Amino acid sequence: MVRAELFLDRCRARMLALRGARVGSKVSLAKGCVFTRPACITLGSRVSIERDVFFKVVAQGTIVSIGELAFIGRGVEFDAMQEITVGAHSQIAPHCFITDHVHGIARGLRIDQQPCAPAPVHIGSDVWLGYGVVVLPGVNIGDGAIVGANSVVTRDVAAMTVIAGVPALKIRDR
Repeated sequence: MVRAELFLDRCRARMLALRGARVGSKVSLAKGCVFTRPACITLGSRVSIERDVFFKVVAQGTIVSIGELAFIGRGVEFDAMQEITVGAHSQIAPHCFITDHVHGIARGLRIDQQPCAPAPVHIGSDVWLGYGVVVLPGVNIGDGAIVGANSVVTRDVAAMTVIAGVPALKIRDR
């Protein structure tokens, strides 16, 4: 049974490549995942993506890149307008939300008329985002960092740092 599921997961990855995504070897893509603008997506070799992950790419020319041997948990959402990168060997637990843009809040315009302000998000290699983490625009998370469950990351995180909370603050070095 497990072999059949793995075969289907790899077939889904190949189908994504036929839709224009750059997909490395032995990528595992569970069912229920949604990719808007697949041509903007790059998945490195041996990336594993669980069920119901949403890659929402809102503009042509956007870059969403997941490094080799990365793991993306169930129900994660990438909301990209400019650039989101995740380094090799990183682990993103279920139900995380990563976005590279926010809506404006200027006076005199309704919310639905507000322009978006993008800023790239870079998540380094060997990073672990715990369950339900939110990463906001312009954030760089350094290699080897750990972000505790249900944290909101609003500013850069140094390499090999453990952070948690709302907003996420340093707890200790790794």
